[in-house]
Amino acid sequence: MLTRKFAAACGLIALGLTLTALPAPAADQLLMATTTSTDDTGLLNYLAPLFQKDTGIELKWTSTGTGKALELGKNCDVDVVLVHAPEAEKMWVESGAGINRRQVMYNDFVLLGPPADPAGVKGQTMAQALAALRQQKSLFVSRGDKSGTHMLEQGLWKKAGGAAPEQEPWYLQAGQGMYRTLALAAEKKGYTICDRGTFIKYEADHQGHPPLMVLLEGESELINQYSVIEVNPAQCPQAKQALAKRFADWLASPQGQKRIAEFKAHGKQLFTPNAK
Repeated sequence: MLTRKFAAACGLIALGLTLTALPAPAADQLLMATTTSTDDTGLLNYLAPLFQKDTGIELKWTSTGTGKALELGKNCDVDVVLVHAPEAEKMWVESGAGINRRQVMYNDFVLLGPPADPAGVKGQTMAQALAALRQQKSLFVSRGDKSGTHMLEQGLWKKAGGAAPEQEPWYLQAGQGMYRTLALAAEKKGYTICDRGTFIKYEADHQGHPPLMVLLEGESELINQYSVIEVNPAQCPQAKQALAKRFADWLASPQGQKRIAEFKAHGKQLFTPNAK
């Protein structure tokens, strides 16, 4: 005779088997648009599993120029952006597309060129260097993709005495990410502007002897600030703003800032945390 206790035990066993057979619940998923530099350097591959371990949230991202990343946020295609074009970011927030812009880290931009430096720009100011490149019609390779790097470069040309020479044959627009732009500049033995983090990775990939070298660095206008911004749920109701805020909070937290500082390529720190 089947007793009530035995039946209950059998039921618990069956329930356990059923639960074992079910797939584990999917992690909450956060979609982000970000710059190529955070992807090319390996920073996101390093941070994403740490963030998921701490919060249970899976981070998925697409890397592109800052202009395109902000457009993806405006079109409600992502939940959060991590970008590096301060003026464009402020305008984006003022338009109502984003909320809670927070600075989280920085590095700097550098002017790169062939070691022979045929234009003789090493040791000059950035304004002097770009003026010399323009005068000598030295080959320059631009991102040309409305990225944060491209926006900064265009501003530097203006400060050097004129708009970016986009119609000149010696000015090439790659229309691609930073790593591909570096490859094109190296192939053509030209000059380009690059973020420090991507250059460190590029240098390491060439065993410390890259075909392009740093010719100019250290000016205050070359600071490369990165900020995280949540997509505004008032404009994008489906945006996972609660998850986006948790990611932003995590990046700005002492733990997230420590993780950013610890990220290195061949012993060199790529980003400096500076959340307030």
